[in-house]
Amino acid sequence: MESAEDRLSPCGASIDTEWWGDLLEAHCDDGFATLAVVVPRCRTATSLDALDYDWPCGFTRFEIAIWNPARAWFSDEELTAIGDVSDIQRQVRAHS
Repeated sequence: MESAEDRLSPCGASIDTEWWGDLLEAHCDDGFATLAVVVPRCRTATSLDALDYDWPCGFTRFEIAIWNPARAWFSDEELTAIGDVSDIQRQVRAHS
């Protein structure tokens, strides 16, 4: 489980994992219509994708999945080629 320091708000305050879990649970059935949130503690309006995560995290409408455990990160050249046909902004490696 992640620690409270895994997500930092714009004011630098760490975000409690309970708030994060409640937010995900509230949107698990319908998804997020918007990533806009007001973070606790400093009550700052921001976007979920603008938070400072200690671990790779992304919000997307689709994914490109490569099922090869020996596969490394996409190279800069591969990201450029993918970017020519999509709006990829970051890559996140998932572990199952």
